[in-house]
Amino acid sequence: MMNKDNPSKKYNTLIIIISIAIPLIVALLFKVRIPDAKPMYELPPIYASINALTAVMLVVALLAIKKGKRILHERIMKVNIFLSLIFLVMYIIYHMTTDPTSFGGEDTLKYIYLFILITHIVLSIALIPLVLLAYSKAAFKQFETHKKIARFAFPIWLYVTVTGVVVYLMISPYYP
Repeated sequence: MMNKDNPSKKYNTLIIIISIAIPLIVALLFKVRIPDAKPMYELPPIYASINALTAVMLVVALLAIKKGKRILHERIMKVNIFLSLIFLVMYIIYHMTTDPTSFGGEDTLKYIYLFILITHIVLSIALIPLVLLAYSKAAFKQFETHKKIARFAFPIWLYVTVTGVVVYLMISPYYP
């Protein structure tokens, strides 16, 4: 029976399933190649731009809520989630059609790149349940809980979007 004080609780299981499924599906799809597909080298600059736009929109959404513009904040956050989904689809398509590109930098630069890449990947995975939980809490008007989650999720989401652009800029000279 659903708890009337916490209507979003029934969505927690779904959030857990989605939060596990997305990284697993992405990892599995990395192993799949579309036969005879044309490499899609045009996608990385597009999805890096989506990351940049998302980063800007996250800051705009934060400013909107700080000014008490809840509806504007809500709309911008829905756009951010949509942009993140578009990014994910393009990212998967790219990796299903195009051989991986190795970073060609050496020494310290390579370690910096790997640090940024690894933290970007790990935090992007951790971000999935945070965004879904924050969204569900807001949807069910549990704004205090939403704020607590969002205070944690916002800097992680911002880091992931910004480092996505940085990773692209660092590896782009090595694309064929």
